Amino acid sequence: MTRMKFVAATLLTMALAVPTATAVAAESYGGGAHAWSPASSDSGKIAVKDNSRDGDPVKAEYYRVDSSETKRTLWNHSGPGTTAYSGDGSRIYKFKACDENYGSPDDCAANWTIS
Repeated sequence: MTRMKFVAATLLTMALAVPTATAVAAESYGGGAHAWSPASSDSGKIAVKDNSRDGDPVKAEYYRVDSSETKRTLWNHSGPGTTAYSGDGSRIYKFKACDENYGSPDDCAANWTIS
């Protein structure tokens, strides 16, 4: 019985340690901003799309595993319907979408999305 438990524990550990081939995207919405990661099936990329027509840019604020204390920002200044993509890097582990409001607080997602 002890050997069977050991084999089961080993198999479970291996299943959790081996990454899956497909990553499920996590999403965040704030005002007219929509952010998601992984972007382009890459856990080291994030994307932000401008879904509003208010003339203000949108952004994704995010953190990477290898620099977990550094908040990064991906801006999209290209206008309604456009999407901006970050460069590749270590895995993005939390992020949120924001719609910039000049002179007023930004419209950001209420909580950080964990990916």
